[in-house]
Order: sequence, then structure tokens, then C-alpha cells
Amino acid sequence: MTKTQVEVITSVERRRRWSWAEKERIVAAAMEPGAVASAVAREAGIHASQLYRWRQELCGRARATPGFAAVKARSAHRTCPRPPVGSSLAEVSVR
Repeated sequence: MTKTQVEVITSVERRRRWSWAEKERIVAAAMEPGAVASAVAREAGIHASQLYRWRQELCGRARATPGFAAVKARSAHRTCPRPPVGSSLAEVSVR
């Protein structure tokens, strides 16, 4: 019987299974004011695209869908009943 050297390769990682609680925690961290999504993803050990996919799963696609809001326009000058010609000022109030 001869002795041979065997090399064991351990660099291949298996897919990690993330619980809903872990996903929610990571997505919530990425949605904090001032948070950088790519930095949050890097800290969690995932790719930024995976974080965006989880956000779509958890928050729904309606969040990413553009919509319309009611806008009420009024004159920029209180003394003038109509805005001056060429005026491009618009005021939007959110309720």
C-alpha cells in the first residue's frame, strides 16, 4: 500500500437558507434613513441584487410602481390672480 497525499477542497459554499425574520431584519436595516443598501448587503454577506429582491418580496411590487398624486396649483404671487407668463413655479402640499 502506498501513501498518497489527498487535497480536500472546501471553498465551495452551499446555499444559505435565510429565515423570514433574517430577511426582514436586513431589509429594514437597508431602509433606515441614511443607510446605503450595498453596504448593508455587504455586511450581511449577500449581493445587493439579493437585497433588492427580498425588498420586493417583503414590501410588494406596489412600492416600486409609480403612481399619481393630487396636485393643487396656485399663483406664486399673491397679488396676481394668475401666474406670470413663463412662470414655472409649482407648489405641492402632501396631506
